[in-house]
Amino acid sequence: MAKTQLGARVDEDVAELAKRRAADLGLSIGDYLARLVQDDTSGLRARAVDAAARFLAEHQAVFDEAEQDQQTPRGAHAA
Repeated sequence: MAKTQLGARVDEDVAELAKRRAADLGLSIGDYLARLVQDDTSGLRARAVDAAARFLAEHQAVFDEAEQDQQTPRGAHAA
């Protein structure tokens, strides 16, 4: 497949984040950006966000209970 060069200007912090994430994934910046575009245009990203939102909605009570347990001082339940 032929490749085309693109150019974009981004803030330095965004460029650094992209470089780090690409390195974490073992990808070049170009391959990382191509993956992001493919995921976005295929709807994969939107489906993943929707799935995460559904998971949180279904299990919010568990998270709330765990957070409440962490905030309750030890021994507060005994009396």
